[in-house]
Amino acid sequence: MKKRYVQVGTGGRARFFYEAVASTYHETSEMVGFCDVSQTRMNYANHVLESKYGQKAVPTYHYTEFDQMLDDLKPDYVIVTTVDRTHHDYIIRSMEKGYDVISEKPMTIDEEKTQAILDVQKKTGKSLRVTFNYRYAPHNTKIRELISQGIIGDVFSIHFEWLLNTEHGADYFRRWHRNKVNSGGLLVHKSTHHFDLVNFWLNSYPKTVFAFGDLNFYGMKNAEKRGVKDFYYRSYGSEKAKNDPFAIDLESSEELRELYLKAEEDSGYIRDRSVFSDDISIEDTLGLTAKYENNTILTYSLNAYMPWEGFNVSFNGSKGRIEMKIVERSYINAGGDKDDEGALEVKEIMVYPMFGKPYEVDIESGEGGHGGGDPVLLNDIFGVPEEDPYNRAASHIDGAMSILTGIAGNKSIASGMPVDIQSLLRF
Repeated sequence: MKKRYVQVGTGGRARFFYEAVASTYHETSEMVGFCDVSQTRMNYANHVLESKYGQKAVPTYHYTEFDQMLDDLKPDYVIVTTVDRTHHDYIIRSMEKGYDVISEKPMTIDEEKTQAILDVQKKTGKSLRVTFNYRYAPHNTKIRELISQGIIGDVFSIHFEWLLNTEHGADYFRRWHRNKVNSGGLLVHKSTHHFDLVNFWLNSYPKTVFAFGDLNFYGMKNAEKRGVKDFYYRSYGSEKAKNDPFAIDLESSEELRELYLKAEEDSGYIRDRSVFSDDISIEDTLGLTAKYENNTILTYSLNAYMPWEGFNVSFNGSKGRIEMKIVERSYINAGGDKDDEGALEVKEIMVYPMFGKPYEVDIESGEGGHGGGDPVLLNDIFGVPEEDPYNRAASHIDGAMSILTGIAGNKSIASGMPVDIQSLLRF
């Protein structure tokens, strides 16, 4: 019998899930319902199912009818791909009605919502999977393998630098992510991937966090300092936007047009805001230090206006050092081929033994987005999971611990003080 899925939230990230169900996993899985604030977006999702995959259109429910959808359709799983600030609401309501949940990252955006999720999970016993695709990328799995094998002994410190470029990085400042009340800022929305990787690599959790952050590049004030003269509210219909390399064209792709431009009337959402507006409340320049339960020290930075995209990470241990460099292909959400998201241009792992000759580590190539991690993650969720010695499937505990680093970072930025992770939650 096929597993039955409903999905709440049918924006750009939603296709990653419902297209996998309709294509690769259609023999074992089926999508049976959509829920969203926008009927236009749900209609487009059904159009994709019908025109691209020959599937039947599924029933659609307004977001105010979410509970009714569950009562009517009685799915096996609920997939949550809504705005981050609402994840907890749909996760909790699903569990209380007896359903297991698959949630896009981040699991939620602050400690109160995280605690509410953990309390309901404990009460109901329902499962919650958080979709950390970076764990499954071969290069990231290889780091876990090297560390677990003791190649550099005990890991004492990690330096982790993530670069978002002026295409993908800028996109967070056009969209709803630009408001911290929606996304928790980049330390929660984006860095949850990175902090989860550190937890995964070390097989440990953070203990104390200290952070700084500022909005230095995006926003009207910063543009004025650089002498920008032409400001505009949004790209669509603006003559000034035509000369702005940071503007996007919502008519440039079918997906952007159908999911956002045509859905503005019933969603109230404008996808192509200027990145140099005066109402941005997230940071674009972030530095964070964390001490882990195993005593490893992490120093982390995130900058969202770089000329290339990817990351450098170095591990310093009792027997040597590992360095990894990854350069990713540029991408904006719903603006192109899903396989381009996180696709690799450069991947390199070097090991520097303390008293030996440095050597490069072979990394297998993976097909698909996020360095080959996406297809493996999807099989883990919708297919028949293979035995995994690296335990890459992320639970609600993993989801909580990855965002707690960012949540603690936000609190530290606000207070100027270090934050104890244990003070944020009751497990």
